[in-house]
Amino acid sequence: MSARPIHSLGGRLSLWLAVQTFVGLGLVSLAVYLFTVVDLRARQSETLLHKKELVVHVLEEAAQDMDLGNLKHKLDDFFLGHREMALTLRRADGAALYDNARSAALPASMRRIEFTYPNWEQTGGQLSARMVLDTATDDQFLHRLGATLLGAALVGALVVSVGSFFLVRIGLGPVHFLVDQTKLLTADKLRQRLDGSGQPLELQPLIAQFNDLLERLSRTYDQLEGFNADVAHELRTPLATMITSTELAIRRTQDAQAMGDLLGSNLEELRRMAGIVNDMLFLSHANSGAVARRESVNSLAALAHSVAEYHEAAMAETGLQLLIEGDASGQFDAALLKRALSNLLGNATRYATPQSTVRIGIAAGTQGTITLEVINQGTSIDLTHLPRLFDRFYRADASRNQASTNHGLGLSIVAAIARMHQGAPFAHSDAGETRIGFSVTALSP
Repeated sequence: MSARPIHSLGGRLSLWLAVQTFVGLGLVSLAVYLFTVVDLRARQSETLLHKKELVVHVLEEAAQDMDLGNLKHKLDDFFLGHREMALTLRRADGAALYDNARSAALPASMRRIEFTYPNWEQTGGQLSARMVLDTATDDQFLHRLGATLLGAALVGALVVSVGSFFLVRIGLGPVHFLVDQTKLLTADKLRQRLDGSGQPLELQPLIAQFNDLLERLSRTYDQLEGFNADVAHELRTPLATMITSTELAIRRTQDAQAMGDLLGSNLEELRRMAGIVNDMLFLSHANSGAVARRESVNSLAALAHSVAEYHEAAMAETGLQLLIEGDASGQFDAALLKRALSNLLGNATRYATPQSTVRIGIAAGTQGTITLEVINQGTSIDLTHLPRLFDRFYRADASRNQASTNHGLGLSIVAAIARMHQGAPFAHSDAGETRIGFSVTALSP
């Protein structure tokens, strides 16, 4: 059964600090323990070598006296204060010359050293010596040391864990402060911003990004409010006209010709409202994630020519000439591209300088990107209006002239069609030339 994940940031940090502390203290404790073991082993070896030298010295003195009893007496005196050590001397035939460990079993933990010494007795040969050092005391010390170091590591990790938990809670205070600020944000308080003063540097990018998000939300909310007002305005005017004219027709006795004119006018207004509704439905469909239906288009220039035929009469009225530059092919939604180009061309025709040339530019870019733009000569659009040209119902001309034929959704539809082709709209206006267009991502036919 897997352990439940720790969802608290303070808990995770405290746990990691505790683990790192335990590992760090454990490594230090292990180093101390190993150093102590090596030092004790070196001391034990040094003790055995030192005692060996003393035993050899005693044997040399006994060899001068040729007194075996005196030798045993000196060795007994020597080992009287060293009960942790035992010595066994054997002749060449295996008989024991001296053995102070015969009455006790050899310890389980011991260090030993073996050497030989010339036998000065009549039998001759060599004495085999074995010296044993009982290391039980040192081993017990190592066990106690190991337990102490392990306990210190655990206690240290626990102390650090508890202390770090409270320190992390204190350190996360700015985050809790930001959470409290966000709780106060509502739809009518989107213009408020998070207070980043006094916040640590690590949180400054997050605060900046969140404030930028609030700015975009505020702008979107304002656009939504403006959109509702624009929809009401666009639909109220034709409805008011139809209601007024219908009321007058009911009150007055009119001939068939007047009634026909009234119905024709009302039909025109109804078609205009139907156009607004259809455009809004299209934008809603596009903004909900719809994508373009792709089909092979061999020539975008030919597609642009077919669109231009619908605008010949309007362009001829102001003496405009049309020039199509460039060409490309790929898989697109041809009907949507025609609609976007028609909106752009209609917009350029309305605002182009009479007797000038309107150009449609088609250019292939990198990674399958293709740009389509309509360029006209005329009064430059103010830079403050350019970022909002593709907003719904937005008009750079605040007087709403030409509102009867242009309800302010044309460029919004262009932007939506660009997004449906994984592209984006763009607009530039400077020095009497306006370039409005969009990019699309082409698929190979």
